[in-house]
Amino acid sequence: MLLLYYLCPRRGRNLLLLAVSLLFYGWGEPVYLLLMLFTIALNYLGGLLIDRSRSRAKRAKRLLALTVILNLALLGFFKYTGFLLGSLKALVPPLASLRVPEIALPIGISFYIFQSMSYTIDVYRRDAPVQKDPIGFGAYVSMFPQLIAGPIVKYKDVAEQLSSRRETVEKFASGVNIFIIGLGKKLLLANQMGLLWENLSSSGGTASAWVGMLAYSLQIYFDFSGYSDMAIGLGRMLGFEFLKNFDYPYISRSITEFWRRWHISLSTWFREYVYIPLGGNRRGLRRQILNLFVVWALTGLWHGASWNFVLWGLYYGIWLSLEKLFLLKGLEKLPSALRCLLVLLAVALGWMLFYFTDTGELFAFLGRLFSFSAEDAYTRNLILAYLPTMALAAFAATPAGKILYHKLDGRPGQGLLQVLGLGAVFLLCTAALASQSYNPFIYFRF
Repeated sequence: MLLLYYLCPRRGRNLLLLAVSLLFYGWGEPVYLLLMLFTIALNYLGGLLIDRSRSRAKRAKRLLALTVILNLALLGFFKYTGFLLGSLKALVPPLASLRVPEIALPIGISFYIFQSMSYTIDVYRRDAPVQKDPIGFGAYVSMFPQLIAGPIVKYKDVAEQLSSRRETVEKFASGVNIFIIGLGKKLLLANQMGLLWENLSSSGGTASAWVGMLAYSLQIYFDFSGYSDMAIGLGRMLGFEFLKNFDYPYISRSITEFWRRWHISLSTWFREYVYIPLGGNRRGLRRQILNLFVVWALTGLWHGASWNFVLWGLYYGIWLSLEKLFLLKGLEKLPSALRCLLVLLAVALGWMLFYFTDTGELFAFLGRLFSFSAEDAYTRNLILAYLPTMALAAFAATPAGKILYHKLDGRPGQGLLQVLGLGAVFLLCTAALASQSYNPFIYFRF
């Protein structure tokens, strides 16, 4: 694709990008291309009609509402129909015999629906120009580097790049570097932590439960940030600049700071398009707390059609509300290292809500954390075998390596060291791909 892209005349690159992205998306299940094309057409036409109705504010507002409702209806039908009907069936006895349809979830639908809505909302707000080129808009919605699992790219952030981006050798090389780092995060760290968690999640004593919880926390971070890095790197190879999606979240000293560093594109989307329109923090503390709970209930539901995700969202709604009320002031009096440790503990416990869809399994695991039960020889040896990889992953989850690398800035041999290091990572990733079984990204299912 890169070869075709750079051989293609500049004016045809968006068309090539659209064609390749649609081929990529349709590879697994071609029928969902119709859904993708409908979403592109709906929001492209919606943007044009909203722009033409500028002089009639009520008409423009109704058009925006219609496009948002249709987008959410698509997302709701494919993602939440089974969840809603299943919940009704469980809560209402007369509906016990109701047959709940199994509706397959199109890959990446949560991401590209949110991107599409950001376009029509930005056009309505006049935060971005209307896109009159359907090819350019289609390339934006379907762009394959970040199509499946983000980052969520707001239209206003790439509007100019769609028509006037410039590819350079420096940008391409930087993209290769970022891509290889993301690949290493996924194959060398996330997958290994995932294997450890798989072995420790359902059996073992207290130590294995704590180690397993840490392993899953590291797995989901490196899995998702690795995908985001690969998407950002591929985008840069094509001349696009996508915003950073992770900023070392596990060094956060409050839950508020954690969500400024984790999945930044999603947090920003909900802040700009839900939290602020609801009133944000402008209508008093009580309304701000209510707005936080609404946003976090929706954030939980966005991640999945299951009650554990709703609970996970409300869990963070409670934490963030407590920090707004009094907890943040109390945390500021503690040493930074202790604050980081407490936040990491709260986040790791939150990931258990995120992982376990069955409440029985969740409470069984939480019970193991505080049962003080001993380990058998197998789990002890397993933990010892994975300790070096876990230590490396914990180190890589902090900016310490980046700080050490930047201390070499300007010194002889830095460029050679970078090439050799990234080359070694790439070779190790190639070996891992050859030996590992199929292991998709965690966020594919969202």
